Amino acid sequence: MSQIPNLDNAPINLSLIRDKAQEELIDALDSVKGKKVLYLDPKLSGPLALIAQTSLLKEHGVENLFHLAAEPVQSECRNVMYLVRPRVSLMKTIAEQIRHDKDLQIPKNYSIYFMPRITRICQKILEANEVLGDVTLREFPLYFIPFDEDVLSLELDTAYKEYRVEGDTSALWYVARAISNLQLLFGVIPNVKAKGKAASQVAEMLKNMHKENPGITYGAGIPEIDTVILLDRHVDMVTPMCSQLTYEGLLDEFLHINNGTVEVDSSIILASSQNTKKQVGDKKIKVPLNSSDKLYRELRDLNFGVVGQVLQRKTTTMKNDYAEVTTMSQSVSELKDFVKKLNILPEITRHVSLAQHLSATYTNKQSFLDQLHIEQTLVEGINYDITSTHILTMIYKQEPLVSVLRLLIMLSLTSGGLKPKDFDNVRRELLHSYGFEYMSLLSNLEKAGLLKKQEGRNTIWPPLIKALKLVVEDVDDANPNDIAYVFSGYAPLSVRIVENCLKRGWRAIEGALKLLPGSHLEWSQETLNVVDPGFEASGLERQDNSGVADGRRSLVLVVFIGGVTFAEISALRFLSAQEGMKYDLIVATTKLINGTTLLETLIDDPTKD
Repeated sequence: MSQIPNLDNAPINLSLIRDKAQEELIDALDSVKGKKVLYLDPKLSGPLALIAQTSLLKEHGVENLFHLAAEPVQSECRNVMYLVRPRVSLMKTIAEQIRHDKDLQIPKNYSIYFMPRITRICQKILEANEVLGDVTLREFPLYFIPFDEDVLSLELDTAYKEYRVEGDTSALWYVARAISNLQLLFGVIPNVKAKGKAASQVAEMLKNMHKENPGITYGAGIPEIDTVILLDRHVDMVTPMCSQLTYEGLLDEFLHINNGTVEVDSSIILASSQNTKKQVGDKKIKVPLNSSDKLYRELRDLNFGVVGQVLQRKTTTMKNDYAEVTTMSQSVSELKDFVKKLNILPEITRHVSLAQHLSATYTNKQSFLDQLHIEQTLVEGINYDITSTHILTMIYKQEPLVSVLRLLIMLSLTSGGLKPKDFDNVRRELLHSYGFEYMSLLSNLEKAGLLKKQEGRNTIWPPLIKALKLVVEDVDDANPNDIAYVFSGYAPLSVRIVENCLKRGWRAIEGALKLLPGSHLEWSQETLNVVDPGFEASGLERQDNSGVADGRRSLVLVVFIGGVTFAEISALRFLSAQEGMKYDLIVATTKLINGTTLLETLIDDPTKD
């Protein structure tokens, strides 16, 4: 199965985004005449694989493809093309390679394509290294990449840190430009809503881009996207710290879904016996995970507790069908139907293997069950002292640092901070146990507001639980009737906000919104009149959006600035699938994340820019 997802069932024609990206990639490749060697930013190889096959590169003159690294690759090709993110460290590497060739007096033609745009700092680095005159600088304006029929990502892995810790707003501009580009294809989005500081800034940037380009034609006819809801990740940092309990979420937590695939030992998928395991060895294979796999589409949003039951039913059905075919004469049409069913057999085998691996290696372990119990205690806002003691015990046992930090951040956020004595004690014990090189990480957590001391006894979490019904008792994971099933009882705060926006309007929860960090605003792009920040008139309240002219449901774009988890995406899919729901939903984000991958970006890397 291809890593490139099938977009045929998307609520709007997302293939237009991919087709446009392919056209621009071809234009970039063809701008360098003749055979060429392509050096690729390692972080771009995955995203590019979602829009084009390697064969496309070869068809347009790419003789060799290399990941950009410090050590130059020997190549006789005279045309050298770089496709990179605008990073200072990458500019230094490129400059070193060019100087290396110049020292050896090897004449070459260099072109650097920046995705998505050239920055002044990159030009200055090339100039300071005396190679700016040797290169041609161009842009490859790829913004949103379709990861699936309802998921778009900018793949900006450090967006949260850059904004919250470093004060860099570059990622916000990229989000605004990406939404503006969507409007070129699908029309001006009439209603814009934003919650959180970063989201409000993106909304303002979007408005300014609209005003600055009055002559541009945005789509044609009726706008295909009715509303965009912009959410600052910082508004809800509790949810990404929780362990995801959907099938897709657990695959990401433990195996790490990267650009629509997981990489696992071949023995996990291929081995049915110990002998087979010896034959396949320790080779890694990539397993694509997207809607093109029909069984995965059915399983991914389920609570993992019921995935095994579904797979067992399907396996039993296949066995019964096989037994029936082998014992009875069948017509040609019946045999044809059975053969069609056999096409799903590799998918069943693949997901049975993955589910068994998750269960045996992770979810059946007592340590994982203990973790879930502590997390449930935290989201319920109770037992501060018990949780604090548990975290200290984890530190003394030197359990994985990120696992400790996820619980510590949850404790800080749900308790209005750590008690002053605990704050100092935990920091000291963390550094003694894991090393003083993590002092900058603790500083980054404090700058981001994820780790702080209590000031008074006020905490916003208990009133949020009550106002937004964040904790739901007796959730039926097999037949859920609430988004809380994705965490077996906790309704993700971010999705609760979206749910209220869609069903009741934000005005109904204005009190809760004011408790959360950052401003909230909305405005209409048709008139560009900013609506009162109190949400006195919501785009979703002002009009009956039961559908557009051709009978389809109205479309809402939910944009997470700073990252979104797969569990949140599952919760949004669940909302969209509910009877009586008037809206289809598409999720867009700066990055697909979990608590671990998000925290890892806050660890300072001395080799990074």
